[in-house]
Amino acid sequence: MDNMTETMTENMISPINLVLLGSTGSIGRQTLDVVRAMPERFRVLGLAAGRNLDALEAQAQEFTPTYLWSASDDDARVAQIASASGASITPMDEMAQDPDGDVLVVGTAGRAGLEPTLTSLERGGAVALANKEVVVMAGKLVRDAADRGGGELRPVDSEHSAIWQCLWGEAGHEIRRILLTASGGALRHLPADELASVTPEQALDHPTWNMGDKITIDSATLMNKGMETIEAKWLFDVPYERVEIVQHAESIVHSLVEFSDGSVKAQLGYPDMKLPIQLALTYPQRLQPTVEPLDLASVGTLNFSRPDLDRYPCLKLAQQAGRAGGTYPAVMAAADEVAVEAFLDRRIGFTEIADFVHQAMDAHHNTADPGIDEIDAADAWARGFTTGRIAATV
Repeated sequence: MDNMTETMTENMISPINLVLLGSTGSIGRQTLDVVRAMPERFRVLGLAAGRNLDALEAQAQEFTPTYLWSASDDDARVAQIASASGASITPMDEMAQDPDGDVLVVGTAGRAGLEPTLTSLERGGAVALANKEVVVMAGKLVRDAADRGGGELRPVDSEHSAIWQCLWGEAGHEIRRILLTASGGALRHLPADELASVTPEQALDHPTWNMGDKITIDSATLMNKGMETIEAKWLFDVPYERVEIVQHAESIVHSLVEFSDGSVKAQLGYPDMKLPIQLALTYPQRLQPTVEPLDLASVGTLNFSRPDLDRYPCLKLAQQAGRAGGTYPAVMAAADEVAVEAFLDRRIGFTEIADFVHQAMDAHHNTADPGIDEIDAADAWARGFTTGRIAATV
């Protein structure tokens, strides 16, 4: 193909219409960085954010979305932002219903992303999923929605994106093991007897990844790896016993897959979320690089080890919740969210996060094969229970 034909082909490619939930958070901001790097490839159809109205206003002015939404109680300010950018105020679930949306990016935290994810999958849309809790709480519902509607789940987490990439071209080949890599977080070298006195600032000082506060704390407790084990089951249809955790401090190998013949495939790259985000937006194409190319010689040694479950009780609790199934994963995720917020507010200690999650799981009466109402009830119960237990200790 000559240069003129290539140019004409590029110009005829329709932009990918994005609906971005959680636009002012870490994933949302990095998603918009990818859009800025390839503005001709993308159109921002919708922006939904939490309460950071200053950031949302700047994004709306820059990208002029059709739809806009915020969780803020300042209705007048939200209306002003929408009016100035020519957007209509539209709930997230309605954004997800728009057939013009090519990819729904779910960068929210917690329960908020569940309905939009189900809605998009049921209409046959593509969902770039960065929200762990959606699959942890309601993995079966998410999987069923994708099967019914023909929607496509594209994982954004670096680990699940790596597994997804390793599986390309491997249809029909049995997965013997999935090896999820874990950095170990900011506290991986701290003596275990000093963990109880850890401050939020220490736990948030991640050595390799730039993430939001909640996921950074979950990285320090390894709760994130337990949740990712549950995600892997639903995303890749593998039993829990075939998903293993390997600590890898350098965060260069993002995960590995071992096949039935013993062959192992891995995906490598510097720790930068823009690469898995870009891939989830443009799949099946791999477009221009927006991250630094990997130089293995400069990286040098890569280290791997097994995590100590006594040091990381949150990992053990998440794995137990995944194996138990039913509403246990929803309770575990909700209790963790409440406990992490309390730690960040300095109302409980770092090691108490696991204690309060354990208490909630221990007190919960499980519902097998729950629907969305049962999941919501379990989520609400766990939040109320954990909030009450924390209040009783401070």
